[in-house]
Amino acid sequence: MTDLTGLQLTGFLGAAYPWVKAAHVTFVIFWMAGLLLVPRFYVYHHATTPGSAEDRAWIEREDRARTIILTPAMLIVWVLGLILAFHLDAWSQGWFIAKLVLVVALTGYQGWIAAYGKSLAGGKRALEDRTLRIMNEIPGIAAAVIVVLVIVRPF
Repeated sequence: MTDLTGLQLTGFLGAAYPWVKAAHVTFVIFWMAGLLLVPRFYVYHHATTPGSAEDRAWIEREDRARTIILTPAMLIVWVLGLILAFHLDAWSQGWFIAKLVLVVALTGYQGWIAAYGKSLAGGKRALEDRTLRIMNEIPGIAAAVIVVLVIVRPF
């Protein structure tokens, strides 16, 4: 059953559905902010001298962004997203499966972010600036595709 605005009011969430959906979107925004911010930090950190005061400052900034923004937002996105998926019984819908694959990929990307941050903190500069700048574009592209999948539902 849907109300006049098209909201899905049946299922176990009932009238709480729009609130859960709003919270999910809010934390997606926080997660995306972190996924865009931390790799940009790495671009600037990359240029510092390992062991310098500036290097240590970037390590601290990156760690705070990962632990205060990135990880909590990702966890909340996953919990709320799974609740919504069960509420909507979305598991057999093509647009949802494609979205889920992209969210898993973004979660893996976040794992790469954490690993590369540890590498930088250890004084290693394994990637070139250009590669870091290109990697910084991944979340934005993924977000655009996810928005199309959710809003347009092309399949």
